[in-house]
This record gives sequence, C-alpha cells and structure tokens, in this order.
Amino acid sequence: MRLKIAVQMDPIEFVDIDADSTFRIMEEAQLRGHELFYYNPDQLAFEEGNITATGWPISVTRAYGEHFKKDEKVKINLKDFDVVWLRQDPPFDMGYITNTHLLEMLHPKTLVVNNPKWVRNFPEKLLVLNFPDLTPPTTIARDIEILKAFKDKYKDIILKPLYGNGGAGVFRLDENDRNLNSLHELFCTINTEPLIAQKFLPAVSDGDKRIILVDGEPVGAINRVPAKGETRSNMHVGGRPEKIELDDRDKEICLEIGSLLKEKGQIFVGIDVIGGYLTEINVTSPTGIQELERFDNINIAEKIWKSIESKF
Repeated sequence: MRLKIAVQMDPIEFVDIDADSTFRIMEEAQLRGHELFYYNPDQLAFEEGNITATGWPISVTRAYGEHFKKDEKVKINLKDFDVVWLRQDPPFDMGYITNTHLLEMLHPKTLVVNNPKWVRNFPEKLLVLNFPDLTPPTTIARDIEILKAFKDKYKDIILKPLYGNGGAGVFRLDENDRNLNSLHELFCTINTEPLIAQKFLPAVSDGDKRIILVDGEPVGAINRVPAKGETRSNMHVGGRPEKIELDDRDKEICLEIGSLLKEKGQIFVGIDVIGGYLTEINVTSPTGIQELERFDNINIAEKIWKSIESKF
C-alpha cells in the first residue's frame, strides 16, 4: 500500500529530530513507502470549492542539520491525497479553528488525522470535563469572584489559560499567594477567554504521566518530572522524561475515555495524569512518541500507521 500523505505542520526547519513526534510520524511513513508532502498552516486555502495547500514534496532523514529535503514548491489539491495530518501546534485560536473547518470539508474521503471536527470540539482542557469522576476539582470562568471562591475553597490552586499549551502561562497560587487579582487583570488584557483553575495536586512533584493512546487503546506512558523549583512538568520548560509503567488507575482512565476517542476519530492522543487524576486530553498536536519508543522499545509510529492503513 502506497498512500499520498500531506502534513500540515509548523516550519520543519526548527524541529528537534530526537524529540518531535511529527518528524517521527513522517519518518515512519516514508519507511513504509508512503509519499510525503509538507506545508505550513498559513498555506492552507479554500479556492472556489477546492481545499488547496502550497508546499513541498519532501523526504526526511535522521541527520542533524540535514533532516529534510524539499522538492520544488507547488500548489496541490488536498482532495487528491489519501491522508492529511493536522499537526500544527497550538495556540488553539481562530486561525486553528478555521483550519479545522477547511479540513473538515475533505474528511472522511480524505482521512484527516485527527478528525478535525472533533479536534475543534474537544479542546484539551474542555474534553476532560465530560469525565468529572476522573478529574481534579475544576472551575472555568472569567468572573474574578468565581475564581476567588474556588481559591478560597481549595487554598492551593493552578491557574492557567484555557487554550494555552506547553506550560505557558501556568501559575501555582498557594494559600499565601496574593496574585490572583493581578493575574486575572493580566490575562483579561490579552484575550476575552475564560481561565481554568484546578486544585493543585502535590503528586506532580513525582511526575506528570503522559499516556499515549492509539485508536483509543493505551500503548505506553512516560513520566515527566518537573525541574527543581518548577511546578510545570512540560518538557518544553525543562521537565525530565522517565520510564514508567501503566498502573491500574491509568488503565481505568483509558478504558473510560478510549471508546469515545476512537468513535470520534482521534487516532493519536496523549493524556496527562497526575496522582491518579486526568488533567488533559491532548488531541490537537500530542507529543511523547520518541521518548516512549526509547524507553520501551515499542514502535509507536508503526502502531499509528497500521491503524491508519487499516482504514483503506
């Protein structure tokens, strides 16, 4: 089977070939004989009924500084492709949402991974609200009085942007902290979105577990341990990945959410679990493949492609 694959992603020039999940997905696709085309999100367009993209036929190789080779730049009609990968990073803003609408016009005749309709409807920090028995106490609000009441109740909380990513803008406000009003004012000058507040989970010092699911089935996990003096465990901000096994609680969480993810076409998903609580379900551009493959010697990219190939 030889599939025509288009990858919508941020500039490939800047990826870390030893960590980037999109690069690993492309590498495995090439190994399996698939044809690759690459374009940036701002090159996606609707043109008189056609969804087009301007980019490059591309090949990748695991060589520092020479990790890709682009052919001549061309415009293509995405309906002529078998698979489109939606792999641009957040922020989950109106540009991102518009792209999901355009790609939804292709799906399912052209398979878009993950299904763009449900990527749009399942933002990372909102989908978890459907599983209140799995998540820590949570409030989403723009009203400062509601946020104050939540902090008064739980004393030690995490405050963060609802549509942020990579640990940006995440604050811990403990019982003695006096910065809630100031942070609220700051966030409200940036955008019109609500904030999300969650009860602080002390277990984060032991790590934030990233579990990878393929077609709703867990395939492994890594533990991301915060750097000294940090609350955030994201690897973008210095979190250290460690080998870890799935425990019974992890399996219980995956069992409860897995069927919904599969039903809605979320083929590659990364969930975050802290101290047995589900905190995020990452469907936009999840990461963690390469770290997990190194720890467990499991070819996660192969599992993803086998799932996709089974749909043709």
